[in-house]
Amino acid sequence: MRLLSLCWDAALVTLVAALPSRRSNLVLHEKRAMEPIDWTLSHKLEADAVLPMRFGLTQNNLHKIEEMLMSVSHPSSPSYGKHFSPEDIVDTFAPSDETVRAVTEWLVDSGIHQERLRLSASKGWIEVNATTAEVEDLIAAEYNVYTHPSGAQQIGCHSYSVPEHVREHIDLIQPTVHFLHRVPTPDRIKKRSIGEFGKLEAAIHGGPKTNGQKATITPGLEHCDEQITLDCLRALYSIDYTPQSTDKNTFGILELTPQAFLQSDLDMFFGNFSPSQVGTTPTLVSIDGGVAQTRNQGFNFNGESDLDLEYAFGITNPQPILLLQAGDPIQGASFNNWLDAVDGSFCTFEGGDDPTQDGIYPDPLPGGFNQPESCGIIKPPFVVSASYGQDEGSVTQAYAARQCAEYGKLGMLGTTVLYSTGDNGVAGNGGICLGPDGQPAERGTTFSPDFPVTCPFITAVGATQVNPGSTVNDPEGACEQVIFSGGGFSNFFALPDYQATAVTSFLTNHPPPFTSAQFNNSGVVRAFPDISANGANYVVAVAGEFVLVFGTSCSAPVVGSMITLINDARITAGKGPVGFINPALYSDAFANSFHDITTGGNQGCGTPGFTATEGWDPVTGLGTPNFTTLLTNFLALP
Repeated sequence: MRLLSLCWDAALVTLVAALPSRRSNLVLHEKRAMEPIDWTLSHKLEADAVLPMRFGLTQNNLHKIEEMLMSVSHPSSPSYGKHFSPEDIVDTFAPSDETVRAVTEWLVDSGIHQERLRLSASKGWIEVNATTAEVEDLIAAEYNVYTHPSGAQQIGCHSYSVPEHVREHIDLIQPTVHFLHRVPTPDRIKKRSIGEFGKLEAAIHGGPKTNGQKATITPGLEHCDEQITLDCLRALYSIDYTPQSTDKNTFGILELTPQAFLQSDLDMFFGNFSPSQVGTTPTLVSIDGGVAQTRNQGFNFNGESDLDLEYAFGITNPQPILLLQAGDPIQGASFNNWLDAVDGSFCTFEGGDDPTQDGIYPDPLPGGFNQPESCGIIKPPFVVSASYGQDEGSVTQAYAARQCAEYGKLGMLGTTVLYSTGDNGVAGNGGICLGPDGQPAERGTTFSPDFPVTCPFITAVGATQVNPGSTVNDPEGACEQVIFSGGGFSNFFALPDYQATAVTSFLTNHPPPFTSAQFNNSGVVRAFPDISANGANYVVAVAGEFVLVFGTSCSAPVVGSMITLINDARITAGKGPVGFINPALYSDAFANSFHDITTGGNQGCGTPGFTATEGWDPVTGLGTPNFTTLLTNFLALP
């Protein structure tokens, strides 16, 4: 990220003579959200160790995000579809001069010379390299080194404080409490599972599941309860549309290295299900050294990317697909890295990347990406599908809010962002639930929602199944084979207006048999998923063989493909992309656009979980799409 020296005008550097002592009025600003699992506090960080500190500056007008987003996303708005420009977004949310001044004065008054400070181009954050001793004195923190059984190490503090008079000007400070369970040493991973590779260890989870069975392909719709193929999906959701404006439309699939596709797998799939597409390959958008690596092969390394691309290409044929491959093989990446790539302002939004949550580039490790981070390298695609997530409780509210705001900004620009809801029902990653203290516990009984699907500015996609013995003409049920569709209620985000009627109806007419000790039943928080699609028994070519695949990882790219087809139809008709779709999906005008799912549940935490029922529910959302009707309804909008 390009930084500018702090050469602001005289008014900006004039210090107030009577600033309060930095030690006299410190107040707690953040503390660690969740204690790291499998990491042991090893020792205190050396006092002379140098930390790359970043002070995230509070943005202006964040209260306007929902209002501005609804103005271009709600079907009854006169401004529907008139998306904002990047310049509009930056001008609206840039930090005030007062905020930059207040934080700068605090740092200088605390003994950090002005020439050591750097200000980002958009004034979003201030950077300074400081010793451990300086930082601990500045923010009343204690930095320790944590060690993983693999030998990997990470630094962090349990909490930190700031002076009361600057608290309102600082969103978050990094590196501090945002702990990423990272195992970055390449010579220790070789053929391990994706969960043990790189930075993804216990924070970001992704990847579909398999039942271990190889698939002997049985053509025909009569076997869709045992094997899902492209034809099954077309029949289930009435998909019959050939794109006409592929040169003007864009569709992005997010993959986090080391997940990577194999061209031979794509061709194997196309050869059986879409012969005209043999040789088709995605357009690689390398984000922070992202590569479609082929060194490590197998289901754990190729399952996600092969699945996403085989079905997204098959459904949207002949639409080109952008492969947003984020992170080098050494350090990996997270959600903020791809957000950096599609929107340069995010690189400096409320603190920029978090060294303990996101891949920070250049990467000094051997074999790492040694160029500046990929910031604003492409225009945001009209649709982005991501089949990754992490427990909401594993991040702080400030970190979650910062990222969620960016999804809102992408919606304002005209991008539909879809995330899968996870495969552990009401439980968190690995089937772990929360204890009474809000921390993960082996015998926890409190439901653990996923993130970022709890952000109200993205579309959360759950999973369904063709029930055993049923056909594509019968109602689907919630997915209860191999995986259980993630769903529930946020502990961070408020209930958005567009969802209020649906969620209130569910809680009133179908009250879950659980207490407030098990889930947030206040009725005033964001609920998920929003929509679902089939997620069981997908026939996928992976590492040279066909296997059956399960998960919400299947569902998200299928819904993303349908929205991409809708965008094509709108572009062909002289209209723009649909952008943020949730307000439309929940509106009365779109009530006929879904197949209601009324059977199945999403068990977890020692309970049956929630139950699918009439109308919206926290298992399958509004249901599965009827593409033909959904297309008609979106084409009717301006």
